[in-house]
Amino acid sequence: MKFLLTFILFTSLINGQPEKITNFDQLMTTLENGYNTNVIIYYAKTKLIVDGEETEAPNAVGGMGINTFEYFAKGTVRNEKAFLSTSETVMINHPFYGVVNNYVKLRIYEDNKIEITAQYIDPLTLEIKMDEKFVTEINNNQNDSGVMLFKK
Repeated sequence: MKFLLTFILFTSLINGQPEKITNFDQLMTTLENGYNTNVIIYYAKTKLIVDGEETEAPNAVGGMGINTFEYFAKGTVRNEKAFLSTSETVMINHPFYGVVNNYVKLRIYEDNKIEITAQYIDPLTLEIKMDEKFVTEINNNQNDSGVMLFKK
């Protein structure tokens, strides 16, 4: 009986720990097998591009699940590299902009590079209050890139 209880406890501890995803192929395998996938974005570890110029990224952290996504193989939509696209919109109360829809879109490429679009959109007028583009890579434990992916 002790063995059974120990086994159940050990199994639940192992199964409850998220597993880090370190490249595009692992991400695709995870999603294709139906696992929940979470994204943590450390914006300060990304490059913020404004009007074609790199500028300092904010010291902010965001997170989202990949619940809905589309995969486009190379050449499907005149794309040079295969990529996965996912996005999420949630309403937030921003300290400066007030109540806005917070829209975040990720485009994750087969070479592990990532483009992030972040927008604040007025929910009544649909006016874009903020529009930022960030670039980074999947954090693979060897680099200090701004996006960590987890299989749960």
